[in-house]
Amino acid sequence: MDDKKTIEVYDSKVEDYIKLTDRPPGKPLTDFISKVGPDGLVLDLGCGPGTSAAVMRLSGLKVDPVDASTKMVEIANMKYQLNARKLRFDEISGEHIYDGVWANFSLLHARKNNFINYLNLIYLALKPRGLFSIGMKLGSGEHRDGLGRFYAYYGRDELISCLSRCGFVFDTEYIGEEKGLTGHVEPWIVAQSRKLC
Repeated sequence: MDDKKTIEVYDSKVEDYIKLTDRPPGKPLTDFISKVGPDGLVLDLGCGPGTSAAVMRLSGLKVDPVDASTKMVEIANMKYQLNARKLRFDEISGEHIYDGVWANFSLLHARKNNFINYLNLIYLALKPRGLFSIGMKLGSGEHRDGLGRFYAYYGRDELISCLSRCGFVFDTEYIGEEKGLTGHVEPWIVAQSRKLC
């Protein structure tokens, strides 16, 4: 994430976000953990306060949690001792490092003209057969929400097409709706796909 205003909102809403995300892991996360397998190394891209990263670590995965928000990184380290670090989407680097990448409602803050570039960086960072899980809000266009956060919305077919363009092979999808920080209920998709080579 490189949108300054969005990062500032997360820095100022840490406690509210913790309350929103502090719940038992859902099926996308439990399935992701089982598909990656024991001892796999996972990049938690946009780890927030570290809730998912802590669950993954407890399940036997090695986790590299990163977030663009300084406050979120601080909380993740204070609450779970995760060794989380600050990282923007454009700073993803390296090749054949991770067995999985968990990008749960983080890349929806990336502008559409940068989205494919970030997917390509993730593709490179994954090992062959690596699993990529991306959570996005369903819709169209780009705009800021009532808190000032920048969002890019995708339709289901549009998202899967973007993944395919970067070489990912679609595996599974999960659809639902949920109340966010603004208090509005919005539809979402989690798409999981693999890098085959």
